[in-house]
Amino acid sequence: MAENVTNELIYSVLQKLQADLTELRFDVGELKMRATATDEHLGNLVLGVSGVNRRLDRVEERLSRVERRLDLTEAK
Repeated sequence: MAENVTNELIYSVLQKLQADLTELRFDVGELKMRATATDEHLGNLVLGVSGVNRRLDRVEERLSRVERRLDLTEAK
């Protein structure tokens, strides 16, 4: 079962390892780009939600003023 370890065998294993490492580097680079894009997209979503909340707050404030002017508010 013992296999003779030759320079050719070591060389072929190192070549395979180098090819795998190159592919791994490429994959990690792709993952980094996708993570960056995801971070940017998430940041834009947070800004969008913030803008919607701001507009909703203004609408709520305006509705409160209308209710007060029309005397529609409930007495507490």
